[in-house]
Amino acid sequence: MSYLAGKLVIEVREGAPNNGLTDDAQVGRVKQIRLGSGRDSRLYPYIAPQAYRRWLRDTLTAGTEASPVIRSGSGAKQQAYTVGEPHRYVDDDLFGYMRAIKDKETQRDSVLSVGTLRAVSPARPTEDFGTMSRGFSADERPVLHRHEFYTADMATDLLIDVAHIGVFTLGGAGHRRSLTDEQVVEALAGGASKVRFRGIDAVALPLETRRERLAGLLGAMASVRGGAKQALHYGDRTPALLVLVPMRGGISPLGRVVADSDGTTEVRADVLRAELDGWAEETLGPAWVGWAPGYLAGQRDRVAADLADLVKDGRVVLDHPRTLLLALAKEIRAGEHDDWFTDPVWAS
Repeated sequence: MSYLAGKLVIEVREGAPNNGLTDDAQVGRVKQIRLGSGRDSRLYPYIAPQAYRRWLRDTLTAGTEASPVIRSGSGAKQQAYTVGEPHRYVDDDLFGYMRAIKDKETQRDSVLSVGTLRAVSPARPTEDFGTMSRGFSADERPVLHRHEFYTADMATDLLIDVAHIGVFTLGGAGHRRSLTDEQVVEALAGGASKVRFRGIDAVALPLETRRERLAGLLGAMASVRGGAKQALHYGDRTPALLVLVPMRGGISPLGRVVADSDGTTEVRADVLRAELDGWAEETLGPAWVGWAPGYLAGQRDRVAADLADLVKDGRVVLDHPRTLLLALAKEIRAGEHDDWFTDPVWAS
């Protein structure tokens, strides 16, 4: 069994990639959290995990056939869902679904978990305005439109349930099955096999397919793009910093590796070292640390020096995020991490 636990940081520079509702004054607001109380409260912009997952899904399926979406009903009774065919569509496999069709309900939990990308340090959004006056006569007042944007380092934890990729359960207490009987027949005819997964009857795709799906997800993370207001606030959405650690269980030891230090993002090498030591028996390989050139440039050299012994011992790999992700994807395709796809403790 294995999981890839991660810490992800995206730089938003003068951007508004995920917005909230427009307020009564017709100002487009960014999503934000207020932490603390009274005079000590601070604003932290955030990006909803649904938004990041949408960027990742769109990047992953660009140029391929994504799972078709079905929309039905109207008003409060409307619903939208994918066709729920994870044996055919990689996005149904990796991102999960709930297919609510009477007597044929199916469900799959997402193998990718992503937290809220919240600003590491407080950041008060700036309000900008624009005008529309094109074609207006000389004495007409322009139409004003206003919106917010901000600058911040947005950080979150993530977790990939590697052993669950390409494995679809057919029961379990409190869970709907992932495939209908017809889909099971179709999956088996396509090369899948019957297995026991975490004590539940399941169908597993061939290992080659499962490798390719994980490698594709990592490749999408390396080149992810998307978000709102790109015409006005285009910016990089690939990782400025990414730490990945293969773990035996679904634990993320990286939650405190990135923190605020007097309004500046700080990467804590001492915390990473202590967490790797504390969870040494649960890790299945080195910590991959992807750090984009120029991001917190002064800190990168200091952290590299602080972790030099771990790099020398092979416990930490430090490189560009894209280089690291693509190299890891290549190793997965080559079968160098096939043990990650098994879950012996829960099989029976």
